[in-house]
Amino acid sequence: MAHFLSEILLIEGSFALQIERTGTLLASAVVIAGDSEARRQGLLGRDALPPGSGLVIAPSQGVHTFGMRFPLDIIGVTRDGTVVKCRSNVPPRRVVMAWSAFAIVELGAGELARAGLSVGDRLVALTL
Repeated sequence: MAHFLSEILLIEGSFALQIERTGTLLASAVVIAGDSEARRQGLLGRDALPPGSGLVIAPSQGVHTFGMRFPLDIIGVTRDGTVVKCRSNVPPRRVVMAWSAFAIVELGAGELARAGLSVGDRLVALTL
């Protein structure tokens, strides 16, 4: 079944996520964790996530921050790219679930506020 990441999965490397309503780039260097190993690893072992970078975990309805070394902004997104959950500055040792999500987007803390993302916005994947 098609989803907002379908075309991006055909290319290698990173891509960008744009907020359709405003045209603002949410993140300009995004990588997909699309297999079991990549989803399990996530951002574990990193000391930070550079500004403008992100990780999309798909398919996924939730994530944990156990073992993380820095806070995250976490977004739940449906199959068509609609944002159903936004959590800012999630510290280590937490769980964030979005039962209606198809994917979870992880960004460095503060990126949601910078971009002005809200529940109901739609994300679009772009090649760079």
